[in-house]
Amino acid sequence: MKIATFNINGIKARHAALCDWLDEAQPDVALLQEIKSVDENFPREVFEERGYNVETHGQKSFNGVAILSKLPLEDVRRGLPGDETDEQARWIEATVVGEHAAVRLCGLYLPNGNPAPGPKFDYKLAWMDRLKTRAAELLAQEEPALMAGDYNVIPQDADAARPEVWQDDALARPESRRAFREIVNLGFTEAFRARTLGPGHYTFWDYQAAAWDRNDGIRIDHLLLTPQAADLLTDCRIDKDIRNRPKPSDHVPIWVDLAA
Repeated sequence: MKIATFNINGIKARHAALCDWLDEAQPDVALLQEIKSVDENFPREVFEERGYNVETHGQKSFNGVAILSKLPLEDVRRGLPGDETDEQARWIEATVVGEHAAVRLCGLYLPNGNPAPGPKFDYKLAWMDRLKTRAAELLAQEEPALMAGDYNVIPQDADAARPEVWQDDALARPESRRAFREIVNLGFTEAFRARTLGPGHYTFWDYQAAAWDRNDGIRIDHLLLTPQAADLLTDCRIDKDIRNRPKPSDHVPIWVDLAA
């Protein structure tokens, strides 16, 4: 089962590029972030024509997450538990059943948090605290599950081409990194680092200052696997070349292959 996560930075602007990638990569499931669309305006037909079931949790002009799945989606839930007043569309989860196992999929778009310190950074840390609670619940179920998406966290200096320029940014502040580690250390496997070590691997390049041309990237899109999902892991890769195509997102897809 090939499961990808991709911050597409606007479904209206990128749906053609997204379709091209889907046709090539053929993921069984794609977890999308920043669709920037209300549910009723999401172009679901172009994905349904490709055999995908579509579930969205949208928001006008901002945020928004979605699941595209060639397998039926069961028990779909929207919104990260823990704060009923939170109206930002940043979390969607569902179960897919493969040939060998059922997998709980959680797609997320974690808050950016800038400027930090400030209210937006406080919201980020509070959201991560709620995420930690949900993560502990997933582990307690002792079943294959993953939490994948744009975490807006640079876990270590090796995950940035120029770590010094990010040290005061909300993506790399000690509080953000600590909160991310606390979630991973509950018992999750960070899929990419389970397969690939060392610097130079990125999932985001800013549109400004020729960041792509200079390979001035950061790694902020992650897949965290429960032990039962990690036991099924056969591969995890970044589709870097997508960034070099016309009208690209500033992110690229990252995917896992599970023997599920």
